[in-house]
Order: sequence, then structure tokens, then C-alpha cells
Amino acid sequence: MTPFLAPLGGWLMPLHEVADPVFASGSMGPGIAIDPLDGLVTAPLAGTVVAVARTGHSVTIAAGDGTTILIHIGLDTVALGGAGFTPQVAEGAQVAPGDPLICFDLDHVARAARSVVTPIVVIGEGDRMLIDQNARLVTAGAAIGHVVPGAPPPASPAVPAAPARPAARRELVLAMANGIHARPSARIVAALRPYAADVAILTGARRASARSTVALLTLAARHGDRLTIEAHGPDAEAAADALFALIDSGMGEAADHPPPVRAHAPPPAMGASQRAGDLILGVTGAPGLAIGVAAKFRRAELAVPETGGPAPEERAALDRARAAVAARLDTHGHGPMADIAAAHRALVDDPELADAAGKSIDAGASAAFAWRRAVRDCQAALAATGDALLIERIDDLADIERQVIAELVCAGTAHAPLPSAAPPHSAVPLPRAAILIADDLLPSEFQALDTGRLAGIALARGGPTSHVAILAAAAGVPMLVALGPDVLAIADGQPLILDADAGLDTAPDELRLDAAAQRLAAARAARAEALAEAHRPAMTRDGTHIEVFANLGSAAEAGRAVAGGAEGCGLLRTEFLFLDRADAPGEAEQARIYGEIAAALADRPLIVRTFDIGGDKPAPYLPMATEDNPALGLRGVRLNLARQDLLDTQLRAILAGVPAPQRRIMVPMVIEPAELAAVRDRLRAAERTLGIDRPTPLGVMVETPAAALGADAIAREADFLSIGSNDLTQYALACDRGNPATAARVDALHPAVLRLIALAAEGAARHGRWIGVCGGIASDPLATPLLIGLGVTELSVAIDQIAPVKARLRMLDLPACRDLARTALCLPDARAVRALAQEFAR
Repeated sequence: MTPFLAPLGGWLMPLHEVADPVFASGSMGPGIAIDPLDGLVTAPLAGTVVAVARTGHSVTIAAGDGTTILIHIGLDTVALGGAGFTPQVAEGAQVAPGDPLICFDLDHVARAARSVVTPIVVIGEGDRMLIDQNARLVTAGAAIGHVVPGAPPPASPAVPAAPARPAARRELVLAMANGIHARPSARIVAALRPYAADVAILTGARRASARSTVALLTLAARHGDRLTIEAHGPDAEAAADALFALIDSGMGEAADHPPPVRAHAPPPAMGASQRAGDLILGVTGAPGLAIGVAAKFRRAELAVPETGGPAPEERAALDRARAAVAARLDTHGHGPMADIAAAHRALVDDPELADAAGKSIDAGASAAFAWRRAVRDCQAALAATGDALLIERIDDLADIERQVIAELVCAGTAHAPLPSAAPPHSAVPLPRAAILIADDLLPSEFQALDTGRLAGIALARGGPTSHVAILAAAAGVPMLVALGPDVLAIADGQPLILDADAGLDTAPDELRLDAAAQRLAAARAARAEALAEAHRPAMTRDGTHIEVFANLGSAAEAGRAVAGGAEGCGLLRTEFLFLDRADAPGEAEQARIYGEIAAALADRPLIVRTFDIGGDKPAPYLPMATEDNPALGLRGVRLNLARQDLLDTQLRAILAGVPAPQRRIMVPMVIEPAELAAVRDRLRAAERTLGIDRPTPLGVMVETPAAALGADAIAREADFLSIGSNDLTQYALACDRGNPATAARVDALHPAVLRLIALAAEGAARHGRWIGVCGGIASDPLATPLLIGLGVTELSVAIDQIAPVKARLRMLDLPACRDLARTALCLPDARAVRALAQEFAR
């Protein structure tokens, strides 16, 4: 154990009381916080300074035993740009306990920042901070506890050598608000696949291979950094141009998921669990209710030999193991796991990891030991940055470390979760109605669980946006995360009630078990009844038919939608054909895929949206100038008309691929009739080229306040209207749904948004046009009566919500829904509307 000293004087407090979800959730690691009374941060232990933020507001120290400590002065202090902070040490410096690290102007920071409360976090797999976290006054340098290490000390990532004479060189300033993190890194690597050139990105003294996701992550390039792209090889100029265009486009990052829901209290850090009697409180990872028995997940650390045989044999063994894991990852064809598998595949194929492991093998290490060292050095380097976005990728690295080592040392046995080991790609046996108890869970470990016996998951650590949370939600498995260490003390077989909205009941009596069982039975019965009736039309109680379509992105999804009761496709997002590739899809390729989707829908209507790329969905073959606000820039119909070559190709492909009775086309981001008229001209020209006499219905996406306010004029030109509530909401409320500071305010049930929907519906009705909703609000049964009360006659929803939305519609009376909508339009905010809708549902 490492003795731990208070790094500054002030009021000691538990980490979960910090008013910042990144720290309070424990996702960055366990820790404490101090509300400071002075402006000097000192070393809490002996070690090496791994990182000092360029703005001086944080410092990371690694002790020799593997303990790594991040000290982050205040909240949102990076925005101060270094004002008020004076680092006393540099990266690489050796420090003793009590040595000064950072001086800061307490008065200035307190006035300028959101808070001066200073989180002190232990970074490292398995690390625990053994500190009495009761609130009390402490003095700087006072011994306040110990840290138990669990990971090797961070190692600086290797810096690739610069080529002697780069054949191509480009320079630009990084405009992305979140810098080059995981998603942009993956896009950069994908964009370079068609090219043979070696490409590197430089910023300051740091250099990274642009073909390595890991190297790009450890580069930690931030907004405003000046980047240099260097390429050499036979197609260096083309590779450099493609990469420049991609980065210069801004690569905005979308956020399609709602903010995490807290279960009655702030999430606990690993230093302490939050309790209310027998209830352990946490954060909702996946919604739902479960009754079951505790089943502990026991992850066995795989023993690996440090030394290996001849280097060529060890390298070949590592190559075979990586290839086997890659082949298994490639079997995930669609859905959330496919996206996660693609990210893991990029890491398995990462040349930087392979090169680092190869160097260790050449020095005498075994293949398994070399792979573990390469991965853990990378994990430590990411942890040392103190960057929450990078730290989220540590679990992905841990997963591919275990999978590759499993192939090397025990023929695929990656863990022993319950009594015996099992391959990572086979089902792990569980008791019936198991509520899995674990410190944390990796995606491959979730895939190995027998979900037929899995009732729920309760994790001591984890986060609500982790890959496992996404998988659990997709599988319908309720999950709580960030429950703290108390959950690990629960014995196997202990009866439990897991309510993702309330917490984990660790000692339920018969009364609580009976009440939970009744709630669960009612929910299951309602779900079963909805599924049984899913193929019937959705008729309200007064006899009004509301069409329920599905939002789609592939032929496989079309088949699932039809099986789930969809009456058609209300939105085919064609971006999947245009993104993550070096050049635009051709007419034949598009026509074939549109035809496959139409066939899967079996004569049901198919509404194809023209390509909506640009903004937060850049394509490397579409170089665009850097935009201060891509969401307000060249995207949607504006890009359609700016690149009429791409639009004409897509229109001809839709006409050729989709049979006329099914065919509808929809244009995104329209603000005025002239834009739609221009697209209609291109469509009529394409129809004449192909000898088509029957005009194709052409509609618009109502995604801007301008389109809603001008719906009367637009409806004269359009054949139908469909409301894209996600963009309409962020534009109406001036809140970026991709910005964590504002995303929680982006609620489509805000009265301002509902008024815009009402105006759009009135404009459509005035000209006899139907109007639908294809945004996220359409999939929320709580919103269903409001939408049809406002005049909506079609809902295009997520596939798994087809049956519930249809069931909700059958319970409704249209006149009562109109009264509800009129009342909602007069309310002050979204919270009041939701309360009204919940009361109406009851």
C-alpha cells in the first residue's frame, strides 16, 4: 500500500459529491475531493510526473508501484486557458511527498471557474483508495490514508521517427471541439486504407502514425492545436489531401442517446457506496426491472510466461491469435455489437500495438507477455492524460488484450466468470434469473453470458454510456452501474430486486418481492400483448388509423421491421452508403442496395432520404472548408444542390432500385419552397432519363424552425412532410445535442418544439398533405398522444418500439389527445409537459 498525503489544505469530501458527472460517477477512477483553502498543490506520494496539463490546471503522478494519481484543480478550469495557474514541475520530474506541484491564484480561479473543488483520482485497473472520506478539514501534507495499486506505472508512448523527406506536407488548425479522440481516430485510420503512403500527424513535439488508432489517441490533439500532416510513398499527395480534407471538415461528433438517468442520488465513487437502507443506489445503465439471485462474475487473470521461444515463432503465434480474434469480431453483422466489434477490430489490427509487441518479442518476451505489455503501456498512457474521453477507451483495450491472450495461452479461454472457464465466444452458464454482480464487465464477457438466464446486471464500476450499457439496453437486460464496493460483498444466491430507476434492493422481504413480481408480470403481459397484436393496424378507439413505420439503415433492418409489424419505412438513412469510404458509392451499387431494402419490405412504402452528410457526418471524398458551426453550414439539401453530380446519381439509383408503388423520396434540412423545387427539377430530369412517366412523391424533412413556420408555403410544393424532431429541437432551443453542457436541455416535449410541430401539421393539413414524425420523439410512447393530438398521422419509430407504439395508439381517443395537446402548448417547460403526459398515461 502507498501512503497518501493530502495534496492541499481544505475541506475533504467524497468524490460522488463533486458537481461533475465525469468525476462523480467514478468513471475516471476512485478518489476524493478537497474544497481548497489555499493555492498550493503538493505531491501526495513519491513518483514521476507523467503529465502536466498545458493549461496548468491538472497534474498526473505515477508511483513506482503502479499507483497513478490525477489531481484536477477545480471544475471546467481548462476553459481558463492557464490564467491563474503556475506549474512548479515539468513532465518527467521526480517528486517526493510534499514537493510543490502547482501554485494557483485561489481568488481568481474561484471567481472565474464553476467551482474550485479539486478531485483527486486514482487511475489504474483495480486500484482502491483506502481513505476515510467523511467530510472534515485537512491540512496539506497530512496523512489521510493509503492506496492499493492494481496496474503498472504509465509508460510514455513510443514516438515514431520522422521520415527523411516527406513527399507531401499539409498544415491546419484543429477545429474539432473535442480534439482527436476515439471516433475521429477510427475515421482517420479508415480514410487512409485505400492509400499505400506512410502518414503521420504532428502537433508540437508529439508525432503519431495516422494509421494507428492507439497512436492518435495518445497524441491527445486538442481543439486549436496546429497540426502538420506528413506523408511519403507512391500516393503521398493523394493520402495527404484526403486526410487534410477529413480533419478540416470538422468531423463533428453526434449524440443520439439521452443523458444518463440517475437512480435517486449521485453515483458513488469506488471509495463508498450510496445506500438508503437495504437499497444500494447507482446509475441507470439499461432501463428495466429484474427479480433474481446474485451470481458473482469472477474474472481470472490469465497467467502468461514472461519469456518465449524463438522470436519468429512467437511473432507468428501472435499474428495467428490476432487473426483469430479479428475473424470472430467480423462475424457481428449488424446492431450495437457490430459497431463495438468494429472499434475492437481496429485495435486488434493496430500497427502501433503490433510493433510494440514485436519489439518485446525480439527482446525475448513471449507473445502473450509482449501483447499484454504493449496494451497496458497504451492504457497507462491514456490514463495519464486525465482526459475522460480517452480514459473511456481503456476498457476496449482491456477487452482485446484478454481476447488475444486467450487465443495464445489457453485456446480461447479468456475468463472464468462463474464456476468454470469458457471461451469468450461461447455462453457462460448462469443460475436461473441471475443478477450478475461484478466490478465491471467487458463487451466480450457480456457476449459470453447466457442471456436466457440473465435477469439483470449490477456493476460496482462502469458508466451509463459504456459499450456494455449499450449492449445490455439492446438485449433488454436491466443494468445498474457505479454501485460502489458494497455490491461486491453480496453473496452468491442472495435474492435481489434490481430496479434501474431506483437501485438494487439487497434484502427484499416478501412484501417487496410480491410487489416487484406484480409490476414485472404486468410489464411482461403488456409487452406480450403488444407483440401479439403488432401486425394489426394501429387504430385509435375512435377509429382513426395512424400509420406506424420504421426508421431503417440496411436491408437486414428492413426484414426485422417487417417481422416486428412495421407498415413501411418512414426514413431510410442513406448515409450508411456514403460514409467511412474513400469515394462516393456508384449508381449500380446504390440501386442494388435500395432494391434489396424494397424487397425486404415486401411492397410496403419506402421513403428514401437523400444523402444528409456534412456537419457531424463528414466524408473524406467531400473536402469542405472549416466551418465555425457545421450544424448551420453546408449540409442536407444545401449539399445536395451544391453537389448535383452526387444527387443525380442517387436519384437515378432510387428510381432504378425501388419499384414505383413503394417509392417515396424525402429531402433533408429544407427551409423554403425554392430548395424543394430545385430538387424536384433534378428528380424530373432523372425520371425523363430513365423513361419514367409516373411522378415520384417528393417530401421534406421539417428539421428547422423556418420549415415549421413556413410549412404552409412548403406544403404547396411538397407531397408530404415528416418532422425530424432531433434537429428541430436543438435548433428551436439553441442547445447542441452533441454538447454535454446542453444535451440535457434538448427535450422534444418542450412547449416551443410542440408549437412548431403544431404549425407544421396545420400547414400540411391546409393543403391536404399527410405529416409524420421520424425523429426520436416518435419512438416514445409517452409522446404518442401529444403527437397525434397535434395532427400527426404517421410515426416512424425504432424497430423495437413498433409494437409498444401501436399498443399505445389503440388505447387512445383522438378528441382527448387533442385536448391534451392544447393544454401542453400552454405549459412553461418540458418538465411540466412530461408530468402532464405521465398523468394522462395513468
